[in-house]
Amino acid sequence: MKLATALAALMLAAAPAALAQVPAPGADAMTDPSMKREEVIAFIGVKPGDKVADIVSGRFVRAFSAAVGPTGKLYAVMPAEVVKAHPEVVPMLEAGAKAPGSNIMLSTPPVNAMGLAAGSLDAVFIRQNYHDLYDKFMGPADVPGFNRQVYDALKPGGVYVILDHSAVAGAPLSVTETIHRIDVAQVKKDVLAAGFRFDGESNAFANPADDRKTMVFVPAIRGKTDQFMLRFRKPK
Repeated sequence: MKLATALAALMLAAAPAALAQVPAPGADAMTDPSMKREEVIAFIGVKPGDKVADIVSGRFVRAFSAAVGPTGKLYAVMPAEVVKAHPEVVPMLEAGAKAPGSNIMLSTPPVNAMGLAAGSLDAVFIRQNYHDLYDKFMGPADVPGFNRQVYDALKPGGVYVILDHSAVAGAPLSVTETIHRIDVAQVKKDVLAAGFRFDGESNAFANPADDRKTMVFVPAIRGKTDQFMLRFRKPK
């Protein structure tokens, strides 16, 4: 995963009261319309007072912080494996978490032991990084265990939303390393096995012109990949 370039543009997150005080060093969901902030937040169903975890947190931190408001919490989880590969991401996020009035809780736990309190969250979001769970630099992670951690951390009725780059149907898991994509069917299989029920899919980031075989960092396709956004719900 080439996070160095992507995360160089991460925003510095802050709570709504502090947003004006903390400048974002690059495009994020608050400033880049291609990230479709309003559609993503509506699809997740984030509302004031919610507790939300953003796994491999980044460009949606400011947006979530604003959406949950001063009575909510945004848990910015940057797995230790990502920090090891890209230590520069922590200061970027720390600045937002330490801003006056911040509602952001930053953590850097191992991906296999994220320490999310049981039954504490209304929503969990992972953007363009679910596929990385299968990659060598992440351990690779215990994917079934990761999804169970998310399940256990959510309140009954809470949602788990995954946004990622589409691979062709039936693509082997090796493509997560080579072209940074994953077959949507694999994601559904993984998450349903953890006890979730499928609750919806958005085509907000669909691009039929993408052949789904090109590496996502190739300039001709970067920022224009076909992406799926799936919502899963923990049964009440």
